[in-house]
Amino acid sequence: MKKLLTAFVGSMALAAAPVAMSAEANKELKMAYDADPVTLDIHEQLSGGILQLSHMTFDPLVRWNKELGFDGRLAESWERIDENTMRFKLREGVKFHSGNELTTKDVQFTFNRLKQSQDFKAIFKPFSGINVIDDYTFELVTSEPYPLLLNTATYIFPLDSEFYSGKTEDGQAKDAIVKHGKSFASTNMSGTGPFTVASRQQGVRVEFERFDDYWDTESPGNVGKIVLTPIKENNTRVSALLSGGVDFVAPVPPTDLERIRNDKNSALVTMSGTRIILFHMNQERVEAFKNPKVRQAIAHAINQEGIAAKIMKGFATPAAQMSPEGYQGHNPSLAPRFDVAKAQELMKEAGYEDGFTITMMAPNNRYVNDAKIAQAVAAMLARINITVDLKTLPKAQYWPEYDNRAADMMMIGWHADTEDSANFFEFLTFCPDADSGSGQYNAGNYCNPELDALVEKANVETDLDKRAAMLQEVEQRLYDEAAFIPLHWQDLAWASKKNVQIEPILNVMNFPYLGDLVVE
Repeated sequence: MKKLLTAFVGSMALAAAPVAMSAEANKELKMAYDADPVTLDIHEQLSGGILQLSHMTFDPLVRWNKELGFDGRLAESWERIDENTMRFKLREGVKFHSGNELTTKDVQFTFNRLKQSQDFKAIFKPFSGINVIDDYTFELVTSEPYPLLLNTATYIFPLDSEFYSGKTEDGQAKDAIVKHGKSFASTNMSGTGPFTVASRQQGVRVEFERFDDYWDTESPGNVGKIVLTPIKENNTRVSALLSGGVDFVAPVPPTDLERIRNDKNSALVTMSGTRIILFHMNQERVEAFKNPKVRQAIAHAINQEGIAAKIMKGFATPAAQMSPEGYQGHNPSLAPRFDVAKAQELMKEAGYEDGFTITMMAPNNRYVNDAKIAQAVAAMLARINITVDLKTLPKAQYWPEYDNRAADMMMIGWHADTEDSANFFEFLTFCPDADSGSGQYNAGNYCNPELDALVEKANVETDLDKRAAMLQEVEQRLYDEAAFIPLHWQDLAWASKKNVQIEPILNVMNFPYLGDLVVE
């Protein structure tokens, strides 16, 4: 990093690095997000903000591309040795911000730390170990065949083992992971990424500077300095862009899309996201929900396209399954099935023509327009004589109620950490099992052991075509049984000044690759 000895909370020093900045990276970017990173320790918390920070200041072994494939970063190549082993070759000559050179000892150090992290250890549970072959060659080993090894490798951002080893002056271990507390790693950083943290005032401002010794000399990025200002209020954040106070903002709420589209100096980029919004129907609380025809009736009563168009103002992609396009389990044959007459017919066939009364809960500040969506769903169910007692709550109060399965229908949104279909099923449709954690968020108590077994089989199938067929079959059968009510995938939106070329660096994971950003 560039002489980083100032402006840090507690005056903690960061790793030093060459002072000169390359002539090419001479643009400054002022950006406003809804929040800033809560720590500099990228293993302390698994969140979108921390992953964004990771891609700015570190580099992963591999990273996702727009097609949800993998591009090599610190790993220049990889190959399967057997069903349980993948061998990686590191790029040579990569420097950390401290000046130390990246080797496999840093990867091993990082792997061991991830296995200890409260937030990351579950992701790395399938891994039994790491074999170091030489300074630039290593193997990741799983306890059984694991098709998502490369998915997981996107979370391995090698840390500078020398920088993070030893103890501080007050005797604290530098590699300690301290949740919501002050630690060496939470206030000091040495990565391999395109930017260093020059200064940081939590909740107020973070300044990043280009790392002059950045290994990726082919990157088109020409930004030498980034100033990140957290602006929580949507309207204030968008106004900052329109007034010229900042160059790039995220997220952009649906209510402000037209404001930006109508501004001649601004550019708007939207894309379908991968977070599914859905309702569960609790079969243990409502006898009628055990009847597949009742669940199918509800599925036919819900107008996903109408919700996306009117409530979300087009800022959502109607869904008939959990897996978005690009995921292995995405089944292109599945479509929303809004048909009120069919829904009424199914209710009659099930013996519930006169309907019944249920309770429904949803958050009112967690997902985009969550309370309005719940109100719309309640109104749609009235057309098939299901009377809904709806209660919406702030997210802090909602999640304890969700954990307690406190209503007959409950809303949840889910983004798969592994960018893989199986993650949805394991948490949202597996038979609930407190010991294993399976079905932890299955508030419908839906249970089909046969489908669970098919997902488990897919999870050890390394032939990706065979695996995709299995997961697509799971989506088809969940659809046929109306195991839950999918609504839509939340769209993503970013906005910038016209001269800031954000489109090439954006992705559905919602961590822009700012190191490659070009400002004209």
